[in-house]
Amino acid sequence: MRVPLDPKLAEQSLFDALIAARDTYGDKEILEDQDRNPLTYTGVIRAAFVLGRKIAAMTNPSERVAIMLPSSVGGVVTFFALHAYGRQPVMLNFTAGELNLKAALKAAGVRKILTAKRFIDQAKLDDLVADLGTVAEIVWLDDVRKSIGLPDKLFGLMAGLMPRRFLVKTAPSSPGVVLFTSGSFGAPKGVVLSQWNLVANSRQVNQHIPLDPDWVMFNPLPTFHCFGLTGGVLLPLFQGLKAFQYPSPLHAKQIVELLPQVKASILFATDTFLNQYARVAGPDDFSTLKFIVAGAERVRDETHHLFNTRFHGLKLLEGYGATETSPVAAVNHPDRNRPGTVGQIMPGMSWRLDQVPGITEGGRLYLRGPNVMSGYLSATDPQVIEPLDGGWHDTGDIVSLDDEGYIAILGRVKRFAKIGGEMVSLMAVEGLASAVWPDNRHAVVSIPDSRKGEKLVLVTDRMDADVSRLTEWAREHGAPELAVPKKIMRVAEVPVLGTGKTDYVAIQQMAELEKAA
Repeated sequence: MRVPLDPKLAEQSLFDALIAARDTYGDKEILEDQDRNPLTYTGVIRAAFVLGRKIAAMTNPSERVAIMLPSSVGGVVTFFALHAYGRQPVMLNFTAGELNLKAALKAAGVRKILTAKRFIDQAKLDDLVADLGTVAEIVWLDDVRKSIGLPDKLFGLMAGLMPRRFLVKTAPSSPGVVLFTSGSFGAPKGVVLSQWNLVANSRQVNQHIPLDPDWVMFNPLPTFHCFGLTGGVLLPLFQGLKAFQYPSPLHAKQIVELLPQVKASILFATDTFLNQYARVAGPDDFSTLKFIVAGAERVRDETHHLFNTRFHGLKLLEGYGATETSPVAAVNHPDRNRPGTVGQIMPGMSWRLDQVPGITEGGRLYLRGPNVMSGYLSATDPQVIEPLDGGWHDTGDIVSLDDEGYIAILGRVKRFAKIGGEMVSLMAVEGLASAVWPDNRHAVVSIPDSRKGEKLVLVTDRMDADVSRLTEWAREHGAPELAVPKKIMRVAEVPVLGTGKTDYVAIQQMAELEKAA
């Protein structure tokens, strides 16, 4: 059954939503990072106006300006600084490599990149910045902040008191951010999310799971990833929760030690990172958490088992989404958690399932709603946004949906192989490998085969993995022989993207190179 979005929630721009949150929840501490210098709502608003006025002096109205910063107070302030003056943030994935980043800058028509020397030095990105500086101007925020004088601070005091008088008005339907898809299965695409897309998604999540303003949201995910931006920043700020930003999801030990120190209530992360956190966490490290939300990739059975056995009573809620849906399309509920599903569709969303030839179970999921993107950036003109046909986003996922709106992900359309005339889900084959070797990471791709059309290749970090063990398990559990990979590539580490998602592009290239050798 389709649940409507609360009609009392009028469309808002991002900065209007921030101001409205201060009106609703009071001028409380709302933003903090590892430097432990928290900001109140007024502090965020004031800092955004002061920095935004400096950036506005070197940019044009509605100009797209890139941000290359980690999850931090500075990153959040910079995002809102652009919106205070009607500029459009373009979030850069600094782990994507020079070629992808240059393509992103060209696709979005970006002329300036905002970054910080401290971050670039710590992340050892000096060479990357030098390369990007050949196609766009690098603006060092450290230098911008040094230029802030007494008149700027006095202006900030006034803007903090009366932000609506100083705010450059923009429509809720105007661009809120340009993000680039992860590139898990191909070249990243530029996604334009409107301001209302982002605000609406935070409202949808809060309507589905009412959040307590006294809670603390801990966000280790990058803000160039929509899960980190909406879930880790905008959702808590708009719903009155303190948003604690941490610059890298890779620092497992530091993160689990910080969680109880900052009294974290909710942790957002991906399966890859949660698995690492669970392995290094002590019995009390997750003691303040109400629940954990996992998204961006499938949560493995092994990860569920780790949390169930080591942290009794802590709920791990799996969700589902895409950059194109701002990103949350479905998520489990603390009181209605169904492992094996990604939860229920968000309020205000419509869906349809289209049949796919050769695939008998489930259908191809299409989504429409207030959180679904404005469109993709045109490949030929940065100023052109290609809208969706009828507002429907083709997720490319094969799913089943029950009467209560719970979604089970069966695979991606691109993640099926046709072997001997039969469609085989590569996701299901990965599940088979995980059942045999649950403590390892596995990825399955297909390559052309002259006899059966396609052949499955298992890429695994299990060094003693062998086909006979997979065949034995399949026979014992009634799995079809077609689902057993006939080729195994053993690697020291299965490639992943900066977001923690499996890098299928790199894995496909590895498999094809191995075949050609």
